Amino acid sequence: MSQDEKGISKTAIWVAAARAVGARDPDPAVRNPDDLAEALLGAPAQLGLDHPVVDALAMSYEAAMQEIEVASMVRAMTERTRFIDQALERAVADGITQCLIVGAGFDSHAYRFQELLRHTRVYELDRPRTSAFKQHRVAAALGGPPPNLTYVAADLERETLADALARHGYDPSRRTFIIMEGVTMYVQEEPLCATFRFFAAHAPGSSIVFDFATRAMIDGMKTLDLEKIPPMARPPFERILKLIEHEPWVFGIPLDTEKEFFSGLGLQLREILTIGSEESVGRYLTRSDGTTMGAAAHERAEAFRRMVQRQMTAAMDPAQRGQAEAAMREQARQNAYRIAEAVSTA
Repeated sequence: MSQDEKGISKTAIWVAAARAVGARDPDPAVRNPDDLAEALLGAPAQLGLDHPVVDALAMSYEAAMQEIEVASMVRAMTERTRFIDQALERAVADGITQCLIVGAGFDSHAYRFQELLRHTRVYELDRPRTSAFKQHRVAAALGGPPPNLTYVAADLERETLADALARHGYDPSRRTFIIMEGVTMYVQEEPLCATFRFFAAHAPGSSIVFDFATRAMIDGMKTLDLEKIPPMARPPFERILKLIEHEPWVFGIPLDTEKEFFSGLGLQLREILTIGSEESVGRYLTRSDGTTMGAAAHERAEAFRRMVQRQMTAAMDPAQRGQAEAAMREQARQNAYRIAEAVSTA
């Protein structure tokens, strides 16, 4: 069965593969806790996605993490997974009785946290074909879902999110924890804001964790000119553009306006973290001996980036070079990828 026949998101495979590779790290201090990602994915050769991160599933962990693209994605997904896991644990401690996973894909929270969530009603929402494939993999790999899990297969072009959930007994008046991982950048601003307002109207004490891109990242991907990138640096950009060809990134938030943006939607930011920042690396990727996950590949990537930057500015006169380098630094600052938790102010 081809990728199109399965109807499974390529990006869902991509991120689950990165979680699966990260779950192989021998150090529990930095290991990705998603130890079910590989089982839920199944045989890599049948996934229909040609990408280094998927190829890494057939390699040893040590060899895979020498690849810059692999290490970069594994690091980012480890930070993302651990942030969400911690937020979920806090939410359960705070008394939630309902959990919603939007765009569930290969998400494993309902299964990994089965004991923690035993008194919580859990809903996984996704497109019908993706949900069907997920249920097939859960049956094959895990023997079936936990009894408190409800799958919501919905075409949100034909019904609203609220109606789709209501058909399955979902109750916004209950204190709820919502996971919206890898979703916001794929949704246009108007329907995304409507979704956030729906969540903001949930019972007091409800919270939502989500990742998002900046508007600069979105604009940069729309206008990316591969011809302006040195040939040796093009392959990763070509792969990401191919990966999102049918799942384009369309929405981002202007950098450092997040507080006001979400406040206008009825949500108060509890925490916001830039993936790959010094704080995030220190919190989630640092081993007990002070080294970091994928450090060697990350250092090579930084050296390569600096070399490419020098090549792109070498022919410029000093004044132009200084301006170009300053513009590149600002672009790098603007291209922040972030994850956050917000609470309802209803």
